[in-house]
Amino acid sequence: MSDASVSARTEQKLRDAMDRLLAGKPQHSDGRLTKNNLALEAGVSPATMFRAKTVLADWDAHINTHGSRTPGEARRDADIDDLRRQLGAAKKEITELNRRLTAATTVIASLHHDNQMLRSEHHPNGTLTPLSRPDQA
Repeated sequence: MSDASVSARTEQKLRDAMDRLLAGKPQHSDGRLTKNNLALEAGVSPATMFRAKTVLADWDAHINTHGSRTPGEARRDADIDDLRRQLGAAKKEITELNRRLTAATTVIASLHHDNQMLRSEHHPNGTLTPLSRPDQA
């Protein structure tokens, strides 16, 4: 559909600019999906852009459907979400390993105490008698 409020050349410049912005390949702007960047990317004034009602309707429809994040921002956000998920899993694993370590420490301390008790019962003075090896007997 063509817009009679602007020339065909201006409309094409705006559509080309819109395609570049939506593809994440800006040439004349920072790439954010804003109407000001659309005008800047197309090399037209904002007033001229606002007269291109069909182009702006297409722009608004795309933004309403897909959001105003650039492809790079969407990838970044997906990466951040993935890293947060990995961090959560790592924290769970660390918590479980710490729980196991605490349990193992408790068992080792109990065994050490039992061992000390058995040694003191067997040898009241706390000395140990070395066992001779079979090859030295």
